[in-house]
Amino acid sequence: MAFLKRSLNLLFARAETILESGFGQKNNPLTCLGSLGWYFFWIVAGTGIYLYVFFDTGITNAYKSVEYITHEQWYAAGVMRSLHRYASDALVVIVFLHLLREFSLDRLRGKRFFAWVTGVPLLWFIYVCGITGYWLVWDKLAQYIAIATAEWLDTLPFFGEPIANNFLNSTTLGDRFFTLMVYMHIFAPLFMLFLMWMHIQRHARAQVNPPRPLAVGTAITLLVLSLAYPAVSQGPADLDVVPATINFDWFYLAAYPLLDLMPGGKLWLLLFAGTLILFLLPWLPPAKRPATALVSLDNCNGCGRCFDDCPFSAITMAPRSDGKTFATEAIVDDDHCVSCGICVGACPTSTPFRRAAAIVPGIELPDHSIAGLRERTVRAAEKFDGETRVLVYACSQAGADSLGDCGAEVITMPCVAMLPPAFIDFALSRDLADGIMLAGCAEGACYYRLGDEWTRERIAGTRDPYLRERVQRDRLRLSWLPAISVRRREDALAEFTASLKDLPVRGSGRRENRA
Repeated sequence: MAFLKRSLNLLFARAETILESGFGQKNNPLTCLGSLGWYFFWIVAGTGIYLYVFFDTGITNAYKSVEYITHEQWYAAGVMRSLHRYASDALVVIVFLHLLREFSLDRLRGKRFFAWVTGVPLLWFIYVCGITGYWLVWDKLAQYIAIATAEWLDTLPFFGEPIANNFLNSTTLGDRFFTLMVYMHIFAPLFMLFLMWMHIQRHARAQVNPPRPLAVGTAITLLVLSLAYPAVSQGPADLDVVPATINFDWFYLAAYPLLDLMPGGKLWLLLFAGTLILFLLPWLPPAKRPATALVSLDNCNGCGRCFDDCPFSAITMAPRSDGKTFATEAIVDDDHCVSCGICVGACPTSTPFRRAAAIVPGIELPDHSIAGLRERTVRAAEKFDGETRVLVYACSQAGADSLGDCGAEVITMPCVAMLPPAFIDFALSRDLADGIMLAGCAEGACYYRLGDEWTRERIAGTRDPYLRERVQRDRLRLSWLPAISVRRREDALAEFTASLKDLPVRGSGRRENRA
């Protein structure tokens, strides 16, 4: 399992690097798969509503109404039909890429299981929506799908009479059965939307809209494809005649050829077994439970910054329980906390400058204390022996360890957003380093979702706690790159180190002002 994850992760990382050259980090499609899935869903839903206005639900007129949509009103409804078709196919591709990428990044195990297990049923709903949609066209392909599906369903022990009896000939299929398919095609997406909402419930500020340039470019691509290769029917269905040739849609119908190779019951067993394995993946093997964030009420003023910044809705604000004058206190939900430390970086009491008392912030990770981070910073500064001293605070997922072989001192943490901005001020003002580099995951691809975004905003002074104005920004460098981009990270460090040599010497000299 670990080998499979590493192999997939390497493939995705290389693909992301290639796509980044054309789209940029922020608009990289592979880092926006989740939001693209939502985007395609809304395109399918919107075009479906438009098409339903012109669709006749009667079995005898369904094909005629679709032909009117396709040919008579090709400039509007016809385009909508093609958009509906291609966005549906794209949704399948995006969902499977999203599933594989999350698996490769191991973002499904432990306390992050909820999004995974609520996403698995969505696969079934996507196919229910797609297959019933093909029925409604009622052409030769729809005829094949209807008969094959009915015979396949009959292998399940749930139905009193064979469903396939409805498709014996043109006289056995009535409008009532066809209307049932219409309702299934309408209500299945509604249940799917509910599951999609559940899917993101533990993700604070879930990104359900792709970046605007990517959304616009995707829409234009779909529109051009719809005009160049419009979706068309394959001749009217006739239950008295067996279709000789049909054009297949492998996105939604890939399982159907297997019915010619194995019994329907065995195929159901295969699909149910595959679904069960997907459900169990978050616990194969069980993930080690890291220590969750702890709140120190003696140092918590109830400001709510940790609540605002937590990417997994693991923190709530509750009325004060210790009798202090502050209105609220932070409470950590152990079942949701993934120990990313982003809340620590958000706490205004997470400062290395404290001298009067022990360094104990309002919230911190037991395994990565702020006092320990201060000590690691001072120890790292003592190891410098080169002319230019660069201190790197790196995310453990960023693959920045090699920078230690390039003359820098590297301090890793669960997420770079765990670093309070005060540490940058501390290291530079106490002359512990000539420059600070923050090395994190690729932009928009933070392992803990929001770490890169919050860090940029804190540095820019648009999000509390912000970096003080007195800190020289030319002595700070942000590096957002995939873990596979080792050479690019080293080149960025080399360029940053060279730029520091051109800056004027600060203060009264090095090392004299150390803490």
